Amino acid sequence: MVEIILLWIFYILGATLLLFSLKKPPRRNWLLIYFTTAYFAVFLGNLIVEYHFLTFPVTLFKHLDGSVLFEFLLFPVICIYYYQTTYHSAIFGIVWQAAVYSGALTIVESFLEMYTDLIKYLQWDWYYTWISVFIFMVIVRSSMGLLNNRP
Repeated sequence: MVEIILLWIFYILGATLLLFSLKKPPRRNWLLIYFTTAYFAVFLGNLIVEYHFLTFPVTLFKHLDGSVLFEFLLFPVICIYYYQTTYHSAIFGIVWQAAVYSGALTIVESFLEMYTDLIKYLQWDWYYTWISVFIFMVIVRSSMGLLNNRP
């Protein structure tokens, strides 16, 4: 029951943050980041679950294997905020903030893995999360920087 309440809290928080992230221009960039991140996060997340690296015992959507809430809403929204906070940053700021955002996500995931049934590591560890999120964020940020002629 606690897990379902947490999922609803995450859902409301993610939807609220998404609305706030789209308030300022350029909305085209924010939406592009959102949809790109969601697309690749769902694809990679499904592979990770399919190969039994981790599992999500409690979800809001029983018929889907991955963490739909994270892959479709929370992670894309976090990537929008990451891009917004690094929009004028040089390479050091981009990498530093990717490390901080990845660290924060990894800490939350590790806490959820230890104390809830929302996620269970099978052949996974916290540093896989940190590395994969870090690389993913830097790639998305770099791609957007290339599209917008920014670092």
